[in-house]
Amino acid sequence: MGVTSGSGHRGRPAAGGRAGQPGRDQRRRTPRRPADPPRRAALDALLAVSDRDAYANLLLPQLIAQRQLAGRDAALATELCYGTLRGQGSYDAVLGICCDRDLASLDPVVRAVLRLGTHQLLATRIQPHAAVATSVDLVKEAAGQRPAGFVNAVLRRVASRDLDAWLDIAAPARDGDPAGNLAVRYSHPRWVVEAFAAALGEAADGSMPGTEAMLAADNERPAVQLCVVPGLATKDELVAAGCAPARWSAFGAYLGTGDPAAIPAVAEGRAGVQDEASQLAAAALARVPLAGADSRWLDLCAGPGGKARLLAGLATGAGARLLAAEVREHRARLVRSAVVPWVITADGRRPAWRAAAFDRVIADVPCSGLGALRRRPEARWRRGPEDVSVLSGLQRDLLHAALAAVRPGGVVAYVTCSPHPAETAEVVAAVLAGRDDVTVLDAPAVLAEVPDLRSEADGRYAQFWPHRHGTDAIFLALLSRSA
Repeated sequence: MGVTSGSGHRGRPAAGGRAGQPGRDQRRRTPRRPADPPRRAALDALLAVSDRDAYANLLLPQLIAQRQLAGRDAALATELCYGTLRGQGSYDAVLGICCDRDLASLDPVVRAVLRLGTHQLLATRIQPHAAVATSVDLVKEAAGQRPAGFVNAVLRRVASRDLDAWLDIAAPARDGDPAGNLAVRYSHPRWVVEAFAAALGEAADGSMPGTEAMLAADNERPAVQLCVVPGLATKDELVAAGCAPARWSAFGAYLGTGDPAAIPAVAEGRAGVQDEASQLAAAALARVPLAGADSRWLDLCAGPGGKARLLAGLATGAGARLLAAEVREHRARLVRSAVVPWVITADGRRPAWRAAAFDRVIADVPCSGLGALRRRPEARWRRGPEDVSVLSGLQRDLLHAALAAVRPGGVVAYVTCSPHPAETAEVVAAVLAGRDDVTVLDAPAVLAEVPDLRSEADGRYAQFWPHRHGTDAIFLALLSRSA
């Protein structure tokens, strides 16, 4: 299908103009305000995610601010963007039935509008006629007149059934292909479904109740979780500002609605947005009792700075000092802005410090991000099994470096925001193979206030889950160097 490029004007204005009115050239330089600003913002964010690998959680707030969307308009743009990204796998399966063309062959604007329209029809309370009409208007504005009839016809077919009825048609039979059924029903790639099942100790060809609960939790909108900097702010201050206290973290609170930056402690850098499991992983490192010196702490992969901010406060309170290292300069700047006083730009695999120099080390390693799909839903479509293989090599190198950096008698926290076995238990096992100078500590016992934390792979590891704990799926292993 040929699709014409969009234009900001529907006809050329006359040259000149009456007195007091701009002439043609001046008016042509003035951008036209979109007819439907929230939907256009959502569309532009989706296109940037697919075309430029943009991150929706970073780009969409910028678009909302630039276009001065507020209240219901801002909420609508947010729901349409994130909801469409979360449901993309299910929606594409439905569109594959309703569309007589391969989705991959469609103009990107048309494909994005169809996904947006399908989300409105199948997962919101927007009336069907309004969802179809606004989608047709949107594609006219963004791509021209020609695809309007096609979009109208496809979305009218989508509107003929509800989501459950479509999924009964589009998903493979549950008894014949359980993983494939869950992949379509819960809008996750099959390989992610299988990885979650393996991490939960479930067979991918069985009933997989835990995997299904995890997939469902991934599609729920997460709460905004805040963390104070110890010594600079308290949980009580956040509660007084309207937040609810976190269940387990002594430093955390939940923000129900509103902008985190409107809270004074956040605006002043004395608190920040940080998942509760991330807070607890950092706190666990600080809790492990040590014999001997305890004055030098290291964050080996500190960007963007959430754990470093908390650990810097905890270190100061314990009479220690945290050194934060980050290989990328722009991420190192983020760490500096997170009230972390000692930050260097360095590759942890090529240390800028002597061996065995630190008492406590955290290696919060780069990972697939499969544990944070609630917050970054586009990651499920951006990553593949091959990425995990590449990342696991980097993760092993960084864990080796962390163990080399800690003194005998010190402790290392290995942390990933992923439950994938190849990024968690398998990395630790590979690094510890043949070593007799490292002891695996009981991480769930260190975090005894949190229930049901023991990893199915090894009960000494802690594994947080969205469906069990309401947090990201953070993995934690605590390792002690033998004296």
